[in-house]
Amino acid sequence: MRVLVTGRDRERGDVLAAELGTRFLPSDLTGSPGELRAFAAAATDALDGHVDVLVHNAALCPPVDTPSLSDADLEATLAVNIRAPHVLTAALAPAMAERGGGEIVVVGSWMAHIGHAFVGLYSATKAAEIQLARSWSAEFGPRGVRVNTVSPGATRTPINAADDEVLTAMTAGTPAGRPGTPDEIAAAITWVLSDAAGHLHGAEIAVDGGITSTARR
Repeated sequence: MRVLVTGRDRERGDVLAAELGTRFLPSDLTGSPGELRAFAAAATDALDGHVDVLVHNAALCPPVDTPSLSDADLEATLAVNIRAPHVLTAALAPAMAERGGGEIVVVGSWMAHIGHAFVGLYSATKAAEIQLARSWSAEFGPRGVRVNTVSPGATRTPINAADDEVLTAMTAGTPAGRPGTPDEIAAAITWVLSDAAGHLHGAEIAVDGGITSTARR
């Protein structure tokens, strides 16, 4: 199996690629549709002519209320969270279908299912992406391409390390009683991509410690 590391930060990407024994291919998901299609073609070439797995993991989440959202953040969030997944799926899924197999996973969010005074745009884009995954499953599933969603809850990552108290308070009343970890989300995605999940189509799996199913209203 070959894995391609991609992103905007070449330094971090090169380090991770070296750890995995693979290569790094730079990308910018805020780019134009043409640039995204060029990236898809380059990724296909880098993976010996075929992409078998596509995980839509990147997202922007401006932490502001609606009046405070800048035009630049609005455009960038729509580009990364909706336009890029749509363009990349359109560019890569047909070849998967022609080969009769492939896997696409959308990383959703628990916030797609609740109303929140902040991060409203992020929540809306994640709801849209989850719906796109259902539609892609209906479109490409009959030709062997499985499309599913894994939706994390509040997850402790290096990016939100400064907000640890907020994450702890947010998850204290959940069944898990704590934030999730990136490894737990990755483990769920790995299972969804495995043969053990071969009958899973168009599903959304909440790996959120129970925050959506038991949320207090």
